[in-house]
Amino acid sequence: MKICGVELKANDAIICLLSHSDSVVHLPDCRVSKLTIGNANDTQEIRKFQFSFAKLVEDYQIEKVVIRQRQTKGKFAGGAVGFKLEAAIQLIEGLNVEVVSPTEIKESLKRNPLAIAFKETGLKQYQEQAFATAYACVMKRG
Repeated sequence: MKICGVELKANDAIICLLSHSDSVVHLPDCRVSKLTIGNANDTQEIRKFQFSFAKLVEDYQIEKVVIRQRQTKGKFAGGAVGFKLEAAIQLIEGLNVEVVSPTEIKESLKRNPLAIAFKETGLKQYQEQAFATAYACVMKRG
């Protein structure tokens, strides 16, 4: 199964591709590590972001997208732009999208700890939460 983990931060959708087969996790190369939107109040920009994300899913034959859930209230609440990006991803026709809470991710990682240190994955540091989201969801199903 090929999964795309997503963490939404400000105007960015930080992504990490991960595939899981025969109890082995692979990190396939990807042409981008994040998709950014310029002006979230411009309908064309939202459509461009949505098209870019859909194209990425199609090109890499991603079967599922998992988005790390953000708080809606309080000190650590996600911004409005992040919620717009989340909706744009969720509304892509035919795409299997799941929003996963940080608690679920933490519990899955506790049951299935990573065999290597994150630094050894070759991913960029800012991709760590997107990776953890994808990894936790793959292991939760496996």
